[in-house]
Amino acid sequence: MPRDKSGNHEKIIDAAFKEFLEYGFQDASMRRIASLSGMSASGLYKHFPGKEEMFAALVDPVIEEFLSLYREIESDYSEGLMTEGSEKIWSGHNEILRSMEFIYDHYNEVKLIVCRSQGTRYGNFTHEVAELEEKATLRYLEGLKKKGIRVSKVEKKELHLLVTAYIEAVIQAVIHDFSRKEAMHYAKTLEKFYLPAWKALFGI
Repeated sequence: MPRDKSGNHEKIIDAAFKEFLEYGFQDASMRRIASLSGMSASGLYKHFPGKEEMFAALVDPVIEEFLSLYREIESDYSEGLMTEGSEKIWSGHNEILRSMEFIYDHYNEVKLIVCRSQGTRYGNFTHEVAELEEKATLRYLEGLKKKGIRVSKVEKKELHLLVTAYIEAVIQAVIHDFSRKEAMHYAKTLEKFYLPAWKALFGI
């Protein structure tokens, strides 16, 4: 979340969160945000040139943090290929639990991205994350092959659909307004469900 020393800027950020969470990007009103901030619409535009720039200011820092976490998780998997025995392949990294913790540490921002971003460049964010996951999965499978572990072939189109369903499953906790406690229990359930499924799919 952007921060500066301006009290007005802080008020705008708070008002923008409330407006976008309630109405979504398309139906959000700059006039209402100005009113909630206790300033004129013209004063609002001195801080942000438009509605999309304001939305971006709310979510971009969290997206960057998420991508950093994603790279960290992938790095952990890569390191695991070098140090773990075959019996521990694709386990022990708590990918879903770590992701869900992050989501609920930044719940409002994630809610904006996955539920309130229609009409912005973030509308396809879930699909973009699925593409990242698909590429990371393929890299991991190549690493397994180089280690001499046999991996079953999966059709690329089918893998894309399965990975997309996996990402969608995680964000359903936000879409359905789970509490943090409910979400973390759900994350453990997802790990129990998906880990054996991925191993069975790839024959590892």
